[in-house]
Amino acid sequence: MSSRWRLVRARRDAVPATVRRFSQRARRRRLRAARPWLVALGVVVVLALAGTVVYTTPLLGVARVRVVGARLASDAQVRAAARVAPGTPLVRVDPAAVARRVGALPPVYRVTVSRSWPRTLVVRVVERTPTAAVPMGGRYAVIDHTGTVFDWSARQPAALPLLKLRSPGPHDPTTAAALTVLAALPSGLREPMAALVADAPARIRLELRDGHQIVWGDATQNDDKARVALTLMGAGQKVTDVSAPSVVTTR
Repeated sequence: MSSRWRLVRARRDAVPATVRRFSQRARRRRLRAARPWLVALGVVVVLALAGTVVYTTPLLGVARVRVVGARLASDAQVRAAARVAPGTPLVRVDPAAVARRVGALPPVYRVTVSRSWPRTLVVRVVERTPTAAVPMGGRYAVIDHTGTVFDWSARQPAALPLLKLRSPGPHDPTTAAALTVLAALPSGLREPMAALVADAPARIRLELRDGHQIVWGDATQNDDKARVALTLMGAGQKVTDVSAPSVVTTR
C-alpha cells in the first residue's frame, strides 16, 4: 500500500515563538534591504513621468509669448520673428536662437529671452536709439550710434542732427568717422549746424545755418578743432579750415 503525502498548514500556536520571531526579523531585514531599491525605483518612475510631461506634452507648452520694450517693432513683428509655435514644450525652446531671430529686426539693438513658468516665454527688447538722420532718395534714414539704418521718415526728424553720407552703414569707414566727429561736437557747434557732411573719412565739414562752413578734415584731434572753431566763429569769414588745428586758415 503506497503512502500519500499531504501538505498541512500548521496552526500558529503550533510554531514555536522563537521560530516566529526569527521569521519576523528575517522579513524586516529583507524589507530594509529592499527599501532603498524601492525608493530609487519610485524616483525613477516619477522623473520619467515628469520628463514626459515637460518635454513631450503641451501641458507645459508655450501658451503666450510676452514682448517687453518693443515700440518701433510691433509685438506682432517680434512674435513672428521669434517663430515659437504655440504648444511647444517650454523647456525645449532655445532662448539664444529666439534672441538671434528677434535681434535681426532692424530696430532691435539687444534681446534677452527667458522662460516664465509654467507656460510663458518672455522676450525683452532694447531698441536702437536715434543718433542722426541721413537724406536718402527723398526720405530720411534714421541711424543709431553704430551707423545702422533702423527707421525711415518722410520728413527730417527735428530732434536729430543731419548727416550727409553716400552709404551709411555700420561697416562704412566714412559713417564711423562722421559719427565720431558728431559725438565730439560741443553744443556751441551742434546747435548752429545745419548738416555734417562726410565725403570720405578724411573729408568732413560742418555746414552752419548762416552759410559758414568749417572744414574739419578727419576724425582726429576733435577737441582741439572744436576749440579753435569756436574761437573763430563770428569773425566774418565764410570758410574756416581747422583740419590742422595748429595751422588754421580762413577765407
